[in-house]
Amino acid sequence: MEFTLQPVLENEQVILLPLEETDFPAVYAVASDPKVWEQHPNKDRWQHDLFRTFFEGAIQSKGAFKIVEKATGQVIGSTRYYDYDATASGLAIGYTFYGTAYWGTGINPGVKKLMLDHAFQFVDQVYFHIGVNNIRSQVAIGRLGAKNIATQEVNYYGEPPKLNYLYRIGKEEWEARK
Repeated sequence: MEFTLQPVLENEQVILLPLEETDFPAVYAVASDPKVWEQHPNKDRWQHDLFRTFFEGAIQSKGAFKIVEKATGQVIGSTRYYDYDATASGLAIGYTFYGTAYWGTGINPGVKKLMLDHAFQFVDQVYFHIGVNNIRSQVAIGRLGAKNIATQEVNYYGEPPKLNYLYRIGKEEWEARK
């Protein structure tokens, strides 16, 4: 079985569908809330032109998803796989955001579980870049068992580099938690 960066993934709450150019209005409707970005390294992504750049990077990554709530059919956020390295048996998950109505609802851990379960069929390590001031995401990823292993500047598509923590979780650690 060959690894694909954009499978359709789903659980009882959500379905992750490959992001398409026509998804911009629905995804931007979620992203246009400044509160979504207040702890992110790039706090102004709620602005239309800046989000358009972010969205273009997502499309070009060929690993991005729109996150759809199954009960309503509404787009509630986005996430992606990126930096896949078959030789090093690793990839990253990130660029994730949700509408504020979905914070603290269990959606994020469910999405990450879907993505990790899929990824660990093909790689041994998964990484997460999280802004040094994004406490909410640091806590969330720590709850999944990822460990902070480094600090590094991350070059975002069309945006200036920002300081991030690098978190990692290995396949064996993930399997032991299940």
